[in-house]
Amino acid sequence: MNTPTESIMYEITPLSDKDCLYIADRQKSEFNYPIHRHTEYELNFTEHTLGARRIVGDSIEEVGDYDLVLITGKELEHTWEQYHCKNHNIREITIQFSPDLFLSGLSGKNQFTPIEKMLEKAQKGIAFHLPAIMKVYPMLDTLAKESDGFYAFTKFMNILYELSRTEDCHTLSTSSFSQMGAQSDSRRVQKVKEYIHAHFTEELSLHFLSDMVGMTPVSFSRFFKQRTGKNLSDYITDIRLGHAARLLVDSSSYIADVCYQCGFNNLSNFNRIFKKKKMCSPKEFRENYRKNKKLI
Repeated sequence: MNTPTESIMYEITPLSDKDCLYIADRQKSEFNYPIHRHTEYELNFTEHTLGARRIVGDSIEEVGDYDLVLITGKELEHTWEQYHCKNHNIREITIQFSPDLFLSGLSGKNQFTPIEKMLEKAQKGIAFHLPAIMKVYPMLDTLAKESDGFYAFTKFMNILYELSRTEDCHTLSTSSFSQMGAQSDSRRVQKVKEYIHAHFTEELSLHFLSDMVGMTPVSFSRFFKQRTGKNLSDYITDIRLGHAARLLVDSSSYIADVCYQCGFNNLSNFNRIFKKKKMCSPKEFRENYRKNKKLI
């Protein structure tokens, strides 16, 4: 069964025509951002993530303590899930850049051929193995702290070049297009998950969702937990919190507006759940996150 691309969230990144890179270096307690896609290229690094699950197209892999992935397929959906990861001190460095970055004057030049070949290969996603990750780790570790935008850009180019020279990597998806149907979830669970992703701003009841797939509430609740590892209510909450976190970071909306836009119907309840899950208030989350991201 193929999932329609409309059920995969389309992410609008903060990059403008004047920017080379968007860099976000943050600490997080868990993975909860929904599966998504975007037109920008992305290099994503995670640390302290043993047991987490990475989904890129039709590739589903459990990752180790370190994970580094390059994605250049604009229709290629991806996400990281908490899965078996017990660590709640996760570091994630996300670098997004426009496909046009290498088209004006650099394309076809001998010195950039290895990088161009790697970017082409990464349309299906590339995961780098530990030796390659450790080679570029010192540069990744300090990239967001680089105060001079030009030096940050040249450091990023060095990272790409070193990665383009390694064979310590493997291709992820069998296609650069959406392949959600390849996931192992049952059709019934997948149908409910699709509905939740499309209607998370609305009231969602166990009775309504179980009736959608022809099961009793008790049976479906047990079935959903077995298939996803989460209670239905926790799954819905995580989807809503993932969207709320993105709005807090990438918009100037009032926190109350974010609350209601993401399906929470009570501001006090939203603040309480957010603090329990994120270990900080929505206001603190927004302030801390913005300290660790930059446009170059």
